Amino acid sequence: MERIYNIPLRKEFQKAPRYKKTSKAMRAVKEFLTKHMKAKEVKIGKYLNEELWKNGPKNPPHKVNVKAVKEEDIVKAELVGAPVIEAPEPTKKTIKEKLEEKVGTKKESSEEKTPTAKKLTEKKKKKEEKTPIAKELEKKEETPTTIELKEKKESIKKEDTKSKIPTAKELKDKKSSKK
Repeated sequence: MERIYNIPLRKEFQKAPRYKKTSKAMRAVKEFLTKHMKAKEVKIGKYLNEELWKNGPKNPPHKVNVKAVKEEDIVKAELVGAPVIEAPEPTKKTIKEKLEEKVGTKKESSEEKTPTAKKLTEKKKKKEEKTPIAKELEKKEETPTTIELKEKKESIKKEDTKSKIPTAKELKDKKSSKK
């Protein structure tokens, strides 16, 4: 059985305190559908839930268009116009197969690796690959030692001090040496 209802919520959620209005509206939807569809259980769909909660807990919509489908004693309610999502049929596996999956006793060939295993092997390959700079250094076979690096830094500092602007003290010394 399938029906479309325009459920009024305003009178119901006005009875609740401001911070509980949307949760009261959810209960009102369930009560309305149990009464009108004569069902024991009501399941609210994803899009209907989002519609009710879109303005937060304090400001639900005043009315909602709902498409209700009754299967045995369960009613599934969804917003009118929402896309229909059917759950995939569960595959039945034996206990032995489930245990083999969890424990991993099945032998996996290199072709049948899991996606995570493939990602890990790709990461290892990337780590093993060297950067272009490292390749160039290997070709030159000239890796600078720490001593050579320190010497270069000191020479750069000396060059910087030569091109430095003279301080007031140095200017006075120059004037006194000229006299």
